[in-house]
Amino acid sequence: MNPIDKQAQQRDGADPLAPFREQFLIPRGDDGRDWAYFCGNSLGLQPRAVSAALAHELRCWGELAVEGHFKGELPWMDYHEFVRDDLALVAGAKPCEVVAMNSLSTNLHLLMVSFYRPTKQRPAILIEAGAFPSDRYAVESQIRFHGFDPASDLIELEPDEPAGTISDAAIARAIAGHGERLALVLMPGVQYRSGQRFDLAAITAQAHAVGAIAGFDLAHGFGNVPLDLHDAGADFAVWCHYKYGNAGPGAVAGAFVHERHADSDRPRFAGWWGHDRETRFQMGPDFVPARGADGWQLSNPPILALAPLRVSLQLFRQAGMDRLREKSIALTGWLAEQVVNELDDVLEIVTPAESHRRGAQLSLRVRAGREAGRELFGFLAGQGIIGDWREPDVIRISPVPLYNTHADIARFIEAVAQWRRQGGQRNG
Repeated sequence: MNPIDKQAQQRDGADPLAPFREQFLIPRGDDGRDWAYFCGNSLGLQPRAVSAALAHELRCWGELAVEGHFKGELPWMDYHEFVRDDLALVAGAKPCEVVAMNSLSTNLHLLMVSFYRPTKQRPAILIEAGAFPSDRYAVESQIRFHGFDPASDLIELEPDEPAGTISDAAIARAIAGHGERLALVLMPGVQYRSGQRFDLAAITAQAHAVGAIAGFDLAHGFGNVPLDLHDAGADFAVWCHYKYGNAGPGAVAGAFVHERHADSDRPRFAGWWGHDRETRFQMGPDFVPARGADGWQLSNPPILALAPLRVSLQLFRQAGMDRLREKSIALTGWLAEQVVNELDDVLEIVTPAESHRRGAQLSLRVRAGREAGRELFGFLAGQGIIGDWREPDVIRISPVPLYNTHADIARFIEAVAQWRRQGGQRNG
């Protein structure tokens, strides 16, 4: 056994969360070997209990039809309530501040309707340069919708650190420098391409200090890093559940609205399910919003989409966010150590080195360039090592603490070394 494999075996043997891997379906290659799956930042693995949960709801539909809304073990009328406490636990929020609904981009638009209220003096939105396209599209369209010009009112914060990340000081300077014009600061919890984690509390305080709203896209943060949304004071946040949330492709998304806005009369796009629960079925003409995040709902809960989320969130509660974070730091830290010690001539780590500035993901730039990078990415996939590719030259590797192991990381390190021995870099 080589030294890296031996280290991996020792570390995995001492891992108290190791049994959680058995709660997931791990795809296998043609050789019958489990994949080393590092793509939970794109689509999380399926919890084993999902099939039974879906089968249960399908059976209720078949046996109870419309009565399933009121009868059975988990009546559909209240189904979104069955994920609320665990959703709040992962989000670091109070239960009244979170809701599972819609998709991420839909939720972003709905909450910007309420929280992006531009004026001639304050029309601007600050985002990071290179934001995920959907976010940029949403922000630009909202600015135009309100009659303003993205050319002047969409402010994109450029990276100022050598690897292409953004310093805390640069964020603070940008918010202060544009403060009089800012209506909204909209930042990610973890940047999708670089893997950089941002300080939500600091950004919120800086935005509020200049009179702006603080909102966050937590697509790569939810289920990955501690969020502490309530204590951070964020005005709103949105996220998806199909990545680290393990709720399946196209899963129902989530939203957070801080408790101080629980009874807000802010304008919103109203829907039936956002109406106060006590009078909803009186079918009156006047919209009375439910208290808290529920008041931003449009339609009744999507039961077949919520069932996988309910199963996955139960695993988060059982594992504990503190223990998951501790293991995540250990996995990603060991991956970074091995890359630097064994593969520094092949890969450059883009993601910040400090553990508090990153989550599970390491973004690795292939030094030999795009063509060699694409070749390496394909070579890894052929070995059953699944990450993902981001143009022009980055491979994202994300060890997820619920199901990844140090042995998975050892496989990745050894496979890249094998590719190097075979002369892969010379093809760049």
